[in-house]
Amino acid sequence: MTPTLDQLQEAKTALGAPLFSDLPGDIDISFEFFPPKTDKMAETLWSSVATLSPLGPRFVSVTYGAGGTTRDRTHEQVVRIQNEANIPAAAHLTCVNATREEVDEVARHYWQEGIRHIVALRGDAPDGGTYTPHPGGYANAVELISGLKAVADFEISVAAYPEVHPDSPDAQSDIDNLKAKFDAGADRAITQFFFDPECFFRFRDDAAKAGIDAEIVPGIMPVMSFAAVQRMSGMCGTDIPAWMEGLFDGLDDRPAARQLVSATIAAELCRKLYAGGVRQFHFYTLNRAELSYAICHMLGKRPAGNAL
Repeated sequence: MTPTLDQLQEAKTALGAPLFSDLPGDIDISFEFFPPKTDKMAETLWSSVATLSPLGPRFVSVTYGAGGTTRDRTHEQVVRIQNEANIPAAAHLTCVNATREEVDEVARHYWQEGIRHIVALRGDAPDGGTYTPHPGGYANAVELISGLKAVADFEISVAAYPEVHPDSPDAQSDIDNLKAKFDAGADRAITQFFFDPECFFRFRDDAAKAGIDAEIVPGIMPVMSFAAVQRMSGMCGTDIPAWMEGLFDGLDDRPAARQLVSATIAAELCRKLYAGGVRQFHFYTLNRAELSYAICHMLGKRPAGNAL
């Protein structure tokens, strides 16, 4: 059972924190989905699309499986979302297990289908091991961006890592690589998820010092399963504050309470980011709408045409 918005507000009041209804809703939002593997998962995805689309996202993105394993399903969902949900859709595209010609062909196909936005990523090794460029393929995201720009004038989003990419030797190398992505033609960066707003602000400041003046959008991960977030955090190097584990302790069999805690934590993170000047947010939905919708609501975002 999903907690009601009244319950969420009551929780905030009990904590002595300001009500999120005071925020004006002057934010831009976007959502990430993954391609479904089954008919049942497809129903869940499209229910989420239907729930979130009235909030007027500026785009939604669809991920690309490790090693390009979901290429066809990614393409199918991206085109369907753009055509049927009337939302600008972005397709994830990686360098893994493909030649330059194969990647370029996928990009040309997207352009022909009316897809104008690509999330360009190096990608990870499909076996979870060390990444090795494909012979004849793009070696990294910088090369991929240059290649995509040669195919067509795509809008391009890229990844950023406030807590340093696991393959980077240090934070400065990460910033230098991000700068190279923008120099190659990227339009914005979307960060890996994080839980400490100061981590994002430090990263944003470091990027500015490096001469990066493009949009850096924080990626927000509402916690649907604490164990799953622990696994993902271990893979991408995201730090989980000790206090979070305590808050989710004992809630494995209490999904409604878990969602209440999760929505409150994520909304508080977004509120702090908003106070620091952030006006764009990207939500990793895991194909579930309820938490992202509740968080957007607490940030003042309402369906188009509805008064606050």
